[in-house]
Amino acid sequence: MEQSSGDGGDLAAKRPDLSPSGAGAGEDRLSALPEDILVLILLRLDTITEAARTSVLSRRGRRTWALLPELTFHSAPDHRHIREVLEATKAPALREILVFTKDDAPDSVAAWLPLAARRLSGTLLYHNHNTVEEYGYEEDDETEAAIPLPCFRNATAIDLDLGFMPLCCPSSGAFTRLTELCLERVRFQGTCELGDVVSWPRCPGLRKLRIRHAWGVARLTVRSESLLQMDLLRVNGLQQLNVDAPLLNLFLLRHCLTRDQPQPIANISAPLLITLVWMDVYDSSYVHLGNLGQLQQLGPNVIVVYGNHHSGHNREVLRFLQHFQIIHKLKIVLGYPQGDIGNFQYLMEDITRLPHVTFLTLLVMNEGHAFGASSFHVLRLCTGIRKLSLVLLPSCNSETQSTCPSGCICDESANWKIENLSLNCLREVEITDLSGAECEVAFLKQLFKWAGVLEKLRITFDYSVSKSKVKEVCQRLSSISRPETLIEFCMYRNSGRGSMDFLSLKDEGTGIHESQRKFRLSIKEFAA
Repeated sequence: MEQSSGDGGDLAAKRPDLSPSGAGAGEDRLSALPEDILVLILLRLDTITEAARTSVLSRRGRRTWALLPELTFHSAPDHRHIREVLEATKAPALREILVFTKDDAPDSVAAWLPLAARRLSGTLLYHNHNTVEEYGYEEDDETEAAIPLPCFRNATAIDLDLGFMPLCCPSSGAFTRLTELCLERVRFQGTCELGDVVSWPRCPGLRKLRIRHAWGVARLTVRSESLLQMDLLRVNGLQQLNVDAPLLNLFLLRHCLTRDQPQPIANISAPLLITLVWMDVYDSSYVHLGNLGQLQQLGPNVIVVYGNHHSGHNREVLRFLQHFQIIHKLKIVLGYPQGDIGNFQYLMEDITRLPHVTFLTLLVMNEGHAFGASSFHVLRLCTGIRKLSLVLLPSCNSETQSTCPSGCICDESANWKIENLSLNCLREVEITDLSGAECEVAFLKQLFKWAGVLEKLRITFDYSVSKSKVKEVCQRLSSISRPETLIEFCMYRNSGRGSMDFLSLKDEGTGIHESQRKFRLSIKEFAA
């Protein structure tokens, strides 16, 4: 024991005294730490600015913080460090670079981006926060110098939100290891086409491609043997789209092709496609979807409930839907105009058929109007569904009225309340963001009549609904539902959407007791 104690004392004597009260008080103690320990300490700091401050405390910190494998830069004060850090000699490869800026300039980004390309062997995320509107500039304005995008040979994921700064694609070179690419709020300039960059062989391993809110891409041709997911949102001015991706399983196209330009052309070859969202113009004479025999999930363009017959929008949606006979999951969006609809016509009769569906998701943007007739029309066309998810979307403009005026035409089509409808396969219903409006309760009352074998109903109230309103709706629905139906009422715990509870009817004083009905009574918190 004495020998052991002596050894411990010898070892302690050999260690540097790092305590503030030790003999070395006031000296540089951080420099005495092993380099790998210093790196671990610096990795726990939020940004490079904080890591750089260790230079004041440690002589070795001045070179150690430049050797971190992960770098995070926040806002303008860090810009002076980006180039300095990336230029560090004898520096290891970087597995992650995160840059968050505000109102950045192209020349600032162009100064450090090539350095990042040389050192990165992982993920690059750059987000430039600003208030530039998507349509707040001239499309052909190329007076601002573009950011040259270098080839990131070893990067695995790139996510650039440029805040509509111009970007120029590289005319040569390969992104050899890149698997994910996201380009958002970008103005493309230069002669090199984006499709050439993201296709084989320049991106031989690309699996996920996302282009959102972009200008300057009139033609996009993607040929890839590796691509699995492709998401195009508001690629403004797109006139030609060609996709040849034999492994593609998810494709989203939203608001890219428009009628305000020469006739767009789209050719999609994706024989293994599982999910297709096509919220865009469609005409079989210029849109060719190829063989989609594996398709399981489909999302067409918004169906307009009230509008002008001459627009032909719903008839175009119908032509798209006629391309498909059987779909496992179908997502339908019903859109109502904001404000007064008195001068519009009811357009649901344009939709005459839907594919055979098992799981229907119905998103209703009713802007305060009654939606029973339009929803009934959809359900009448797919009576074989086994599961229904009804999502009541809030108003697009929070300042608009949430209820329609007295005598509004939205309630004139009342035949749906007396017509027969048999949903004999429907077993499960989920309703999200119920506000308790009279038109909602009226629809649920009819739904209980149509779904004679309903086993489970789950209702999530909108976060703005008061507890007293929730109690009232629970009582009304419990009186009209079947005893064999298991009903879950859920409400958000706070004013936000962070968490919610199952509502215990017994504890909330609704007069419902566990022995009477198959209600979910336990309270359970979970992420919304």
